[in-house]
Amino acid sequence: MARRWTETDVPDLHGRIAVITGGNTGLGFETARVLATRGATVVLACRDQTRATSAAARLPGHAETLHLDLSDPLSVRRAGTELRERHPRVDLLINNAGALQPRHALTPDGWELTLATNHLGPFAFTGLILDTLLPVAGSRIVTVSSIGHRYGSGVINFDDLHAGPPRAAYFQSKLANLMFTYELQRRLTAAGAPTIAVAAHPGNARTEFGRALPRVQQALMSPRLSFLTWWLMQSPAVGALATLRAATDPATSGGDFYGPPGRRQFTGHPELIEPSPEARSAPAQQRLWQESQRLTGITYPLPQPASAP
Repeated sequence: MARRWTETDVPDLHGRIAVITGGNTGLGFETARVLATRGATVVLACRDQTRATSAAARLPGHAETLHLDLSDPLSVRRAGTELRERHPRVDLLINNAGALQPRHALTPDGWELTLATNHLGPFAFTGLILDTLLPVAGSRIVTVSSIGHRYGSGVINFDDLHAGPPRAAYFQSKLANLMFTYELQRRLTAAGAPTIAVAAHPGNARTEFGRALPRVQQALMSPRLSFLTWWLMQSPAVGALATLRAATDPATSGGDFYGPPGRRQFTGHPELIEPSPEARSAPAQQRLWQESQRLTGITYPLPQPASAP
């Protein structure tokens, strides 16, 4: 059997700048903890500044906070400007923040709230700070998806990106995360950039994310039931390993996707895995990219790659 990848495999990161969205709790905090322990300067880009400040104080080494509400285009632009002023050079961007809304809701811009938080906001923020990553050898953009990208309809509803019940919207947003990663990697390759785009999913982890779920599912996520649900749920520390591997493993290539192995991919240490066939659809990736540019008004400083067949 292959040796399990653990946080002890994360290399020395002194001198590196790592930006983590939603890094104040759960998977994001566990990711930040390991990166900070290995010497990285960590920037916690979060909506709740009080919680972000508290989280930063619990990290070793140097940690900063940045106010970022991914569902608010103005906040995204302000955060991008502030980060560029503070750190003209960034080694690692981890698009970790995510949400599952308990009911269908729209932002003031008319975006479905889950799609805005999980895809459109990260798309815009990445584009706004991309030029801080492009000159940096070994820089990476890691986007956290989910096994949920396989669920629901399994496709992007291009007829109305902002429709659908909350869980369907969540599944669609996680599929969008993967499509974004693959299309971004195509464009980075076309530009000959040293930056790579990779993706990860944590399996099922016991985090605060479950607070929006029905009570039965919340109960299943409780650590008190771990003796019964060990096969279904894992700790945030183990769940974060997929993101950490995508972010730091020297063997990682652009477009790689890490997560728990096996048929169900609920728990386990990260390995290279395959996404759903729809996530690999280049025409769908390109269409999503175009729609994301149109909705956010953000264009990337990268050449247009050849059209997909």
